[in-house]
Amino acid sequence: LPVIPAITKVSKSVIRILGCNPGKMTLQGTNTYLIGTGRKRLLLDAGEPDKPKFIEHLRQVLKDENVAIENILITHWHNDHIGGVKDVLAIEEAKGCKVWKFPRTDADDHYPDLPTDLHPLRDGQKFAVEGATIEVVHTPGHTTDHIVVTHEESGALFSGDCILGDSTTVFEDLYEYMRSLQKILQLEPTVIYPAHGSIIENPNERIKYYIMHRNKREEAICELLKGHKEHPFTDLDIVKAIYKDTPTEMWPVAAYNVNHHLRKLAKEGKVIESTADDKTVWKFNDARSVL
Repeated sequence: LPVIPAITKVSKSVIRILGCNPGKMTLQGTNTYLIGTGRKRLLLDAGEPDKPKFIEHLRQVLKDENVAIENILITHWHNDHIGGVKDVLAIEEAKGCKVWKFPRTDADDHYPDLPTDLHPLRDGQKFAVEGATIEVVHTPGHTTDHIVVTHEESGALFSGDCILGDSTTVFEDLYEYMRSLQKILQLEPTVIYPAHGSIIENPNERIKYYIMHRNKREEAICELLKGHKEHPFTDLDIVKAIYKDTPTEMWPVAAYNVNHHLRKLAKEGKVIESTADDKTVWKFNDARSVL
């Protein structure tokens, strides 16, 4: 993966601070973004808890810029985005700032470690700081509460985990995720600042690639099942057949995505789910193709 510096001024009103939490799912780490040009700024995402290097870097930026954080916006409920809120709020320049997040629809938003209340975000809500006006866009799919944020002045888009810089992403609901990708495509961003990975300078191309990638995976699953109509497949059987270039340690993640494709296809009547040897298996729905 390309190296991402700890602190980068990515535009005149955006500073990226890396969360210092590299990993299989987080890539180089969580990208957090300090937005604005004035004394009061907005922070997008807060990284993971207990990452002193990240807090040290954030504190350094706030001191060097001589600024304070007025609002923290969280793109979604995953720990590598919301987990660091407590540590960020302990910084002198962030004391008393408001923390905002879109409400989840699949579970309670209960975070016992948060020292403050979460303010609910709504689709279309705007925040203005000196040098930047940003708008919240609800983009479910990766999670039910996922948001992206547009930067009005530049046309930039902060994509959270919906679109990543150096990889594709995972999702909870493929149908909603595909709809969100179409929504982002229509926003015509000039540049994408993702929550993981490098800045995306060719946003239109990347969004279309994401849509095409998922469609191709779906076609490959259908072709595999169609070509072996009598043979039921588990999620992992499908991964072994169509994810040949994927490292084996990533197979569980690939199987998770395959399962979401299969559930979408089952909803559409294209595949049938059953059980064999206490495992969930899938077959092509031949009856549907006769109609």
